[in-house]
Amino acid sequence: MSFWGLKRVLWALMLVMSVAIYGSHAPLLTLCKVDGKIPFSASSVVVLTELTKLVFSFISLLIWDRRQLGVSLSWRHAAPFALSALLYAANNNLVVHMQLFMDPSTYQVLSNLKIGSTALLYSMFLHQRLSLHKWLALFLLTAAGVSYTYGGLQDLQHSSSSSEMQLHVTLIGLLLISVYCLISGLSAVYTEVILKTQDLPLTLQNLFLYFFGVLLNLTVHLLSSNGAGFLDGFSFWVLVIVVSQALNGLIMSVVMKHSSNITRLFVISCSMLVNALLSILLFSLQLTAFFFLAVLLIGLAVHLYYGVK
Repeated sequence: MSFWGLKRVLWALMLVMSVAIYGSHAPLLTLCKVDGKIPFSASSVVVLTELTKLVFSFISLLIWDRRQLGVSLSWRHAAPFALSALLYAANNNLVVHMQLFMDPSTYQVLSNLKIGSTALLYSMFLHQRLSLHKWLALFLLTAAGVSYTYGGLQDLQHSSSSSEMQLHVTLIGLLLISVYCLISGLSAVYTEVILKTQDLPLTLQNLFLYFFGVLLNLTVHLLSSNGAGFLDGFSFWVLVIVVSQALNGLIMSVVMKHSSNITRLFVISCSMLVNALLSILLFSLQLTAFFFLAVLLIGLAVHLYYGVK
């Protein structure tokens, strides 16, 4: 196999791994629950995930880019990543607070609008003019996400035949979900811009990003701590979540550096297939017509974006 052929295989394996990690996140969270509740601090998990990414980045720097340790660097190289970390931290905390103004199902459905905000900001900040069929593909991707999150899976044991999913959101909730989608797109696109414009190896850029990530999220955790122990409620599955999310964060930095946030959006959308498979195997959930509609829309979106010239 040629060098370029090997690179394509490794790239494909990396994307498949990311799809699997995204798709397994919600089922893993369900496995962590005790008496139907999450027993651990979400901020603790975020801090540990950022710390794991920082350690992985440092090890990668020592292995592949050791020569960069002797290069003269200034605070100007690191400072832009502080804003990235701040945007990510703000979004993580906004997710918690805005669900006070809407039910979880509404959040899941409306959060698909971040596909549009990310694509719009990607087009603006990276000066990428998207053709009409590519915008249509992204619209179909959003519709697929809405279809799946609205009713792609059904629990026959706990569902009522006379009732359907009821969505509820307040005016403040709509405002917060709009801000969430904007910050989500901005954080991703801004990070992509920095990764691509700086003439630094990705391992060093990750080191900067996750250093600020640990610093900011640790501060948030300490300020919001209710006195519980940092590792209270942790289990094997929580550790799996930490390691897998850290690995996925590193994969996404490679995607943003060498591809784009649009690729990231398609990866996230395709992960619903893994989510559905695990939900069937682990929790005996049933597929509905909304799932098959979502799969059809994703297939059309992939064809329109990558197949149509």
